[in-house]
Amino acid sequence: MVLPMSSPLSTSTARSLRGIHLFSEMDDASLANFERQCRWRSYARGETLVDKGATSRDVFFITKGSAAAVTFSPAGREVTLGIIRAGDVFGELAAIDDEPRSATVTAMEHSEVGILSAEQFRELLMHDAKVAFRLLQKLAAIIRTTGIRIMELATLQAAQRVYSELLRMAQPDVAVPGLWVVRPLPPMHEIAGLTGTTRETVNRAISQLYGPGLLKRKGRNLFLMDRDRLTEIVQGLQVHHARN
Repeated sequence: MVLPMSSPLSTSTARSLRGIHLFSEMDDASLANFERQCRWRSYARGETLVDKGATSRDVFFITKGSAAAVTFSPAGREVTLGIIRAGDVFGELAAIDDEPRSATVTAMEHSEVGILSAEQFRELLMHDAKVAFRLLQKLAAIIRTTGIRIMELATLQAAQRVYSELLRMAQPDVAVPGLWVVRPLPPMHEIAGLTGTTRETVNRAISQLYGPGLLKRKGRNLFLMDRDRLTEIVQGLQVHHARN
């Protein structure tokens, strides 16, 4: 199977809010109004968008690229809270509760971001019930995923937690029906932070699936060649550990 290469987005496409899930039901005129209100910035890979503890309240919409939200334990261990991808919004918690930033967010690749003030964002939520409901759905999904990760930390071995995380990260490849891809694959230490293990364990767990052909690496992307089989492996291991 030939794996497709993604084509770059134009500046006009990258600086549009149409791909933001929160605005999927908004009409074009209203969307264009919010695009004009946004400040637009480009971030290079490794550049920090916000720092944990900062008192800024802006809300960020990623239209191109991806970023990682991380925090640190009292001992200095980095813990990845989540990966933020194109179409996602972050910073809404500080805009809503007026508290300092709960995580540091760093670009994983070149990213285009629209930035809206907290005041403008709160006004949007007050006047657009569909947007407010979609935000509630997003927050509910975060709570559910957090619960799943807590359960996995208590019941699964490290390698199985890595496989579960890859399944959550993967998205359907628009060019090849049936193929799923993690694009881009986060650095090993970020996956380790998400799964409560070490980067060496993550690298070893992923490498073990290259031989059987379940995974294939191309550049910075990781293709799940048989997502159903990988799901069966994780579910089978969950049952095994539950019985033991």
